[in-house]
Amino acid sequence: MGKLLNIISSLHKKTNRDYIGRMNDDKVECMKIARKYGEDYWDGDRKYGFGGYKYMPGRWEPVAKELIKKYNLTENSKILDVGCGKAYLLFEIKKLLPNCTIVGLDISEYAIKNAKEEIKDSLFVHKAQDPYKFKDDEFDLVISITTLHNLVINDLHSALKEVERVGKNKYVAVESYRNEEELFNLECWALTAEAFFNVDEWVWLFNHAEYSGDYEFIFFE
Repeated sequence: MGKLLNIISSLHKKTNRDYIGRMNDDKVECMKIARKYGEDYWDGDRKYGFGGYKYMPGRWEPVAKELIKKYNLTENSKILDVGCGKAYLLFEIKKLLPNCTIVGLDISEYAIKNAKEEIKDSLFVHKAQDPYKFKDDEFDLVISITTLHNLVINDLHSALKEVERVGKNKYVAVESYRNEEELFNLECWALTAEAFFNVDEWVWLFNHAEYSGDYEFIFFE
């Protein structure tokens, strides 16, 4: 397996979260709506998801720069984002490396339709756990950020296998916890997550799926 990284956590920590407030706001019904991954999830009320997931210039640029540096990406590189959402990170990578090849897949038709026009033709609707239409080692880097924990364990295993297969380098970031307080916060906040695993459980799963890439854990402190 690869290395434990710290690329996305600083961005994650910039968001303030009212854990108890979400738990008390008809959460079960909100979960049902969120799991459709439609307009309500992305751009509706905060209780259904992001509460308006708009492009913010510069927000994803530090992450893009870090990935480029870490994986020695160039104008000739090919990058796949599994669970790309509106693909703002891919857009930032493309701005920094205009001639690189980017590809993004996501389960949400709404997200793909509302991605940046400049890269929309590089995105398509697809489930992370279903077989990818790509060759072995086709991509110089495959990333999946805050997506895989939304899968049940058998689908999660399948997704990790596909990420491993098509990427020369891999980086995934998932939600996790280190203690009871973080587990409580995660259970309060998560609307779409299926995999509530602690750090050791994630590492076991990575090894079981023969995932050799890098990884990062996002905690709800």
